[in-house]
Amino acid sequence: MKKIILTVAAVFALTFANAQDKKESTGEGFSNGDLYLTGTAGFSSSKTGDLKNDGFTLSPGLGYFIADNLAIEGQLTYESTKVDNGISEDKTSGFGIAAGVKYFWTPASKFSLSIGGNLSYMSTKYDNADVTTKEIGVNIPLGLNYFVSNDWALTAEWGGFGYSSNDNGGDGAEKTTGFNLGVDLSTISFGLLYKL
Repeated sequence: MKKIILTVAAVFALTFANAQDKKESTGEGFSNGDLYLTGTAGFSSSKTGDLKNDGFTLSPGLGYFIADNLAIEGQLTYESTKVDNGISEDKTSGFGIAAGVKYFWTPASKFSLSIGGNLSYMSTKYDNADVTTKEIGVNIPLGLNYFVSNDWALTAEWGGFGYSSNDNGGDGAEKTTGFNLGVDLSTISFGLLYKL
């Protein structure tokens, strides 16, 4: 009788442990093989006298966990700005693409910190000047995710270190290159993430 009770107890214990593992893998947080959609959107508008400046940015992205702590990501970006001084309008529009990797310290938990590395390309057209600039960049952002449900998370990303090179339209124009090390929170961006 003692062996039967111990066997039943062992079966219940293993079943409970297995149920807990399944709950963790389908609950909040990430695990190997998870696919997610992420992105940011922004709108800005300012006016000083007759000068009005409007801007819009949309950056959807897709990520996939290739290991428990490591995800690969891809992102598209669309930007549009309009400056109106009451006499004329200057419009710009840009399209960009980025790809990279991101390492998560505690991916299976509700709250996770991350560090990443990505390579980006952005093409921006200035309508009035009839010039198109091309910019490449490398960025090492710090980030965090906070799951508010099993599928939705709030995200924040801070561009810690970056390098960029802009051809300023080419055709003999001098390139602009720059390094950026952000130590304040002025470069922080917020977004949403949906785990598929």
